[in-house]
Amino acid sequence: MNDKRLYRVRFISQDKLYEVYAEQCFQGDMYGFVVLKDLVFDTSNGVVVDPSEEKLKSEFEGVKQTIIPMHSVVRIDEVEKRGTAKIADLEGNVAHFPSPIYTPKGSE
Repeated sequence: MNDKRLYRVRFISQDKLYEVYAEQCFQGDMYGFVVLKDLVFDTSNGVVVDPSEEKLKSEFEGVKQTIIPMHSVVRIDEVEKRGTAKIADLEGNVAHFPSPIYTPKGSE
């Protein structure tokens, strides 16, 4: 039985939608952040190379873990097998307005 888990995580960074795969995904010690460890990329030496995945590979080369603000995460799925990691442009002209995660009491 394979107990290894794999997560597909979609998050927004610098007006781009990132889709990456990680073996570990959990709430970090810093409040409001999600930790991704052991990112998984295609390691085959095939002839067909996806430029988007190659860009992600080089961006995250040497990274042990990445910490993402919770409000940037669009979706986290536990998946059975890895798909293609990619970066996509966000469509449309509506931007997300950041809102505070924590509002102290008595600040009316």
